[in-house]
Amino acid sequence: MAIPVVLPRQGQSVETCIITAWLKKKGEQVSTGDLLFSYETDKAAFDMESPADGILLDTFYNEGDEVPVLTNVAVIGAAGEKTESFRQQGSGTKSKKEPAQAQSVIAGSPVVTKAEEAPSGGRIKISPRARILAAEKGVDISNITGSGPEGRIIVNDIESAGHPAPRTPPPATEFTDQPLSNVRKIIAKAMHLSLQSSAQLTHHMSADVRKLLEFSKRVKEGNAGSADITLNDMVCWSVVRALKKFPEMNSHLLGDKIRSFSNVHLGFAVDTPRGLLVPVVRNADTMDLELLSRELKRAAEACRKGNISPELLQSSAASFTISNLGNYGVEIFTPVINLPQSGILGVCTIMHRPADLGNGVFGFIPVMGLSLTYDHRAVDGGPATLFLKEVKEEIEKFNYTL
Repeated sequence: MAIPVVLPRQGQSVETCIITAWLKKKGEQVSTGDLLFSYETDKAAFDMESPADGILLDTFYNEGDEVPVLTNVAVIGAAGEKTESFRQQGSGTKSKKEPAQAQSVIAGSPVVTKAEEAPSGGRIKISPRARILAAEKGVDISNITGSGPEGRIIVNDIESAGHPAPRTPPPATEFTDQPLSNVRKIIAKAMHLSLQSSAQLTHHMSADVRKLLEFSKRVKEGNAGSADITLNDMVCWSVVRALKKFPEMNSHLLGDKIRSFSNVHLGFAVDTPRGLLVPVVRNADTMDLELLSRELKRAAEACRKGNISPELLQSSAASFTISNLGNYGVEIFTPVINLPQSGILGVCTIMHRPADLGNGVFGFIPVMGLSLTYDHRAVDGGPATLFLKEVKEEIEKFNYTL
């Protein structure tokens, strides 16, 4: 008996997904668990497995189509079975949304852009990485036979192409236009809205990090147990403790009311190939440092793999956010608030500055820059400064026993 393949709902806030690649062809024999197609939400990408053994009798959508969740996208059954009864209204129509760009997916399966039009009117199937490499090397992809799935051109094909294609005549323009990816559009809209609709102000302060560095050294040497605790973990731990003392910063501004949270739901910025994502670790204040460290790493890895729950990427899921650019050598910056949150802390690189070491002795000590951006509609400058000072003190008096 024929059965439909239904596009699942990935989180309560997700209404549509984009089919990014069909991994099986219509008429092909499939087994339970085979990957049928890849699809993406606004923030994450997934693979759809076959729910049964049989033949892929029909597919109702093409690569690049935007499909409502819980919609039949394909049918699996025995040869000769009818499929039209499974086709739902609107299926098979082209989406007006831009085709999906390259994304990370579960299980390492490739996600590709829609096939490009070849000069001869045919279709050239090429992976995003291969397309970028071909542009860098000046390789003419119309003369390459792909060795990937379904004849798709992959990176190895470009690398083995030899020499760049001749550039005659010269390019008509000195620039190229690249459409924004779906994730980039979402980030751009959110950042613009944040700056446009809130009263943001940033305070800067530095914290002595000698105790953090001493603890980090003990961790690396194995003298503090087997835990893999980083400087960022220690900073997050310190911020969580400060937020418990200043609940006005652990809040959302919702129209004419402020919602203060009993627990700290800590958001933190993660740089991924798909763009900047901000997952949340819920109830971070109930965790010891070791558990918080593990949860931060787990959420970051899920973002990079593309299998983070969309619910954990909503700006409303976090009560406060940390953005750490210290590893990039940034000395000072102004982070932008993820509304409706009332604040965000920017963590900067460690530098050495002169300080009074006591008894008339001066020397250089390592300090970390802290940049607190807060919504002046929700928090006044005084409480915001006191909170930032508390973060500084939590870092400077850091003391934890594994």
